[in-house]
Amino acid sequence: MGRREIRIAGFGGQGVVLAGQIVGQAVAVYDQQFAAFTQNYGPEARGGSCTAEVVAAEEPIGYPYLTKPQVVVILSQDAYNKYGKDLPQETQLIIDPDLVKPDPAQKHAYLSVPTNRIAREMGRVVVANIVLLGFLAAVSDFVSTEALRKSVLATVPRGTGEFNMKAFESGFKYGQEQSKRSVGANG
Repeated sequence: MGRREIRIAGFGGQGVVLAGQIVGQAVAVYDQQFAAFTQNYGPEARGGSCTAEVVAAEEPIGYPYLTKPQVVVILSQDAYNKYGKDLPQETQLIIDPDLVKPDPAQKHAYLSVPTNRIAREMGRVVVANIVLLGFLAAVSDFVSTEALRKSVLATVPRGTGEFNMKAFESGFKYGQEQSKRSVGANG
């Protein structure tokens, strides 16, 4: 598979950093590859800009920062304005359409998943990041689905595993349905 890179960007309070940690753990512990995880968030904490980045590879990682991400997940308009424009065509772009309005001048294809809406319908918006991870598992080969499931269960608070797995499976199912639709530009 070679070197793979993912950026998850949004604002503090969305679980962006936790999602990145879960992805990194899935790669390193459960897929038994090398992973480097970096995070950045504004001093405002909740509501400030936030990114989580994971570099994954089958060999040791000499440079732990992103150079050319294969997957970019955007969960806020500010993050889109900073990271979602002028991406190479081969970069897979994923957005939450309730929080991000792509620039119509940008011709980059994207997939959309209403993470907050799905989580809210489940009764707990706090699992929006887990919905996102399920969606990611369905639409990307960045990390194996089983590794992500195991990493979610190993990370979430005790007693919440079943509910978090329902959130993961909701995102996974949504991703499978969207993949079947053969999404084109501005998906």
